[in-house]
Amino acid sequence: MRSFENIAKLIKDKRTQHVKGYSQSELSHLLGYKNGQFISNVERALCNIPLKMLNRVAEILDISHDDLRDAILKDHENTLNNYLTKGSGVVGATTDTQASQVLS
Repeated sequence: MRSFENIAKLIKDKRTQHVKGYSQSELSHLLGYKNGQFISNVERALCNIPLKMLNRVAEILDISHDDLRDAILKDHENTLNNYLTKGSGVVGATTDTQASQVLS
């Protein structure tokens, strides 16, 4: 399972503590998203900030590039650990559904 907890916490903390007090919808719109739900999804760790948006997020929320990088790298490490410890992503591994499709 992909991990986005660190970037989610960083974005939420910076947004809520920012002097301008951006709402999730306001921040989504500032990033160019028509749907205000985008930042909500990020803050609930359902998705990550696209790489092409990182500089814009850093600029709007006054986040250092080091803090962004650290959060993303921690999430990648957690993702790798999830896949390695749970057996997900193993080459040649099949799910029950895949196995039944091969047999039929």
